[in-house]
Amino acid sequence: MSHFPTSDNCPLETFNTWFDEAKQAIRKDPNAMTLATASPSGTPMVRVVLLKDVSPEGFVFFTNYESQKSQQLQSNPVAELNFYWRELNYQVRIHGRAGKISSLKSDAYFAQRQRPSQIGAWASMQSQPLTAYAALEKRIEHFEALYEGKDVPRPPHWGGWCVQPDWIEFWHQLDYRLHQRCRYTKEANGRWAYSLLYP
Repeated sequence: MSHFPTSDNCPLETFNTWFDEAKQAIRKDPNAMTLATASPSGTPMVRVVLLKDVSPEGFVFFTNYESQKSQQLQSNPVAELNFYWRELNYQVRIHGRAGKISSLKSDAYFAQRQRPSQIGAWASMQSQPLTAYAALEKRIEHFEALYEGKDVPRPPHWGGWCVQPDWIEFWHQLDYRLHQRCRYTKEANGRWAYSLLYP
């Protein structure tokens, strides 16, 4: 059932309603979202990451801070996120500025990860050339031995990003491409301005 938002709704509450529906309808990775970044010169790049938290502060995902996406966010901290839940005929776009979350929050999330994922965060030099997969396996063995019998600490080059939205757009697919579409834009006073858009 569609819960298309109106001017009376809070966009984050609407997002959570749609997200809850997605988690019921989609078995694998309903939190998958497309992340678009751009270089300082404006070259766009896009990939899929996983949403790990959403709050009034923004939308959080985790990654290697030395990865290509992190390098782009550090030099040009504007990002877009896109969720497309085909099973529900929903799409959500988020545009905003990205910033690193606190070390304490990154530590807390890292501690909850499964141990192989923790080791992988140390072993993978994300986005760097890899001569052969065996080289990655060797690095995994190295860090498994290094932290045998110990808790795996969070690598200093790994943590969370938070995209704080400037606007959030909701799209609900209807027949004949006569879709429902609206946008909430954050105003200087912190309130959300609502507007309907042509599909």
